Amino acid sequence: MKIIIIGNGGHSSVVQDLISNFEDLTIHAILDDSLQERRTAEGVIYGPTSELADVFQQNSTKVIIAIGNNAIRKRLTAQFKLNSEDYITLTHPTAVVSRRASIGNGTVVMANAVINAGAVIGDHSIINTAGIVEHDSLMESYIHLSPAAVLTGNIKVGEGVQIGAGATVIPGMSIEEWSVVGAGAVVTKSISAFQMAVGCPAKVIKSIRNMERIS
Repeated sequence: MKIIIIGNGGHSSVVQDLISNFEDLTIHAILDDSLQERRTAEGVIYGPTSELADVFQQNSTKVIIAIGNNAIRKRLTAQFKLNSEDYITLTHPTAVVSRRASIGNGTVVMANAVINAGAVIGDHSIINTAGIVEHDSLMESYIHLSPAAVLTGNIKVGEGVQIGAGATVIPGMSIEEWSVVGAGAVVTKSISAFQMAVGCPAKVIKSIRNMERIS
């Protein structure tokens, strides 16, 4: 299967390494709007995202949006107007994923991540290196669980939430859509939508709206 990667930054480079673990996957194109002209190097097409329609081949290519910013992933998904099944789900060989877990299209599960029984993860999300999603937790789409962040059991995470590196959410909490939990925070109370919370225990410090500025 040929893979088209959207994005050419740091997260993209990690996704490229992940793909290299699979003999049946090859990188067909890397598209990013910082690449102004189309070119080919070592068999890979490089160019702006406007080239997607030209390089996409139904039934022989899949797409992954390899951009860490949740809002940009959502915007590009709407812009491309592809079918859900046109996006590939990528799981690193060292990740541990329960057979009773569900992972949506376009989601990436990085090295040493753990997703346990009954967990449900939506589309176009990132479970980053050594992230843990414990049993019966529900994650909607366009979420980023940063490295070593932990969702303990029965957590509900709304669309677009970003959970910082090393953060922990205790059992039964909910984090509503497009909120941000800072690195190292411990969430002991549920967080409403469009809030930024930091610290141990986590406290809301401000409301946020323009998520494309949150990287």
